[in-house]
Amino acid sequence: MAKIQRRNFLQKAGLAVAGSSLALGCSEQKETAQEENKNKTTRKAEFDWRMVTTWSPHFPVLGEGVDMFAKWLAELSDGRIKVQVYGGGELVPPLEAFEAVSLGAVELAHGAPYYWAGKVPASQFFASVPFGMNAQQMQAWILRGGGMELWKEAYAPFNLIPFLGGCTGMQMGGWFNKEINSVADLKGLIMRIPGLGGKVMSKAGSSTVTVAGAEVYTNLERGVIDATEWIGPYHDYLLGLHKVAKYYYYPGWHEPGTPLETIISTKAYNSLPDDLKGVFEAATHKLHNWIFAEFEVKNAIYLEKLLTEEKVILKRFPKDVLDVLRRYAFEIYDQLAATDPMSKKVYESYQNYRKSAIKYSEVTEKVFYEAIQ
Repeated sequence: MAKIQRRNFLQKAGLAVAGSSLALGCSEQKETAQEENKNKTTRKAEFDWRMVTTWSPHFPVLGEGVDMFAKWLAELSDGRIKVQVYGGGELVPPLEAFEAVSLGAVELAHGAPYYWAGKVPASQFFASVPFGMNAQQMQAWILRGGGMELWKEAYAPFNLIPFLGGCTGMQMGGWFNKEINSVADLKGLIMRIPGLGGKVMSKAGSSTVTVAGAEVYTNLERGVIDATEWIGPYHDYLLGLHKVAKYYYYPGWHEPGTPLETIISTKAYNSLPDDLKGVFEAATHKLHNWIFAEFEVKNAIYLEKLLTEEKVILKRFPKDVLDVLRRYAFEIYDQLAATDPMSKKVYESYQNYRKSAIKYSEVTEKVFYEAIQ
């Protein structure tokens, strides 16, 4: 009997010691993991880069996304890549971000391709194309339809490599202080609208201007401009445009699905080992998806807010107005293709994919939306 008790005691003692050892082991593993995480954030990065943007520091969605991009790069690279983000104007003026990376002053930038139309006319086809493809179609063309190869070719002379860096989705048509019932109502209208959309409006008889975001509200309030496009319900609400304009028009014919970009200097990218090149590309995809999803969520919420709480008058552009603007748009694209070889090459690829995308959408999305209305 004494032997049995002694055996039980030893067995229990052994289990207690084992349990104690297991707990101690778990504790040590936890401490080791915490120490490793601490080391990831404190160790000296192999690549210590700077990134400039065209957006104000921490600008909702866009600036926020870039801030997270830097964090994701550090996490995914195990601390080997460190990126310091600078908002527009903090290190270089917003519209000099492209040149800053091209010249090697910084390694990275985030913006929209049409901002560099003066340097790379073809860049406009990778951003906003009036009456062009939507966000889904643009992403497909760029990633799998030949667009990315042409985008890289267009940027190569500037020592840059582009990556998708987000998408605004379908934008709104803009804020107006008078109703648009016919094309005649566009003549003499002073509107803040940049890019190819601005060229289309100019062809329709409007006077177009490019005004910085911080000045849009004041200019519309004081009557310096009669109308403005901005981004979408979320950002339009934050800017307070519903307080200084009467009518909110749709659809955003000028920006049906605008991709954004993350650009990196060729030298910086080529300095990465293969595993970190994969990490960098993965982080750009994560940024692209996050920004696009955030726009979709926020815009749906804030459109409802504008309509129900602010009693905004939502109006649709008349079909005959859209028909004329569409005709002007494609006349401009043909002119651009005729004067710039790279634009011609990109536009041909863009149009070929667009035609097939339209045919497919006619038996998918178009019919589906008709069915659920």
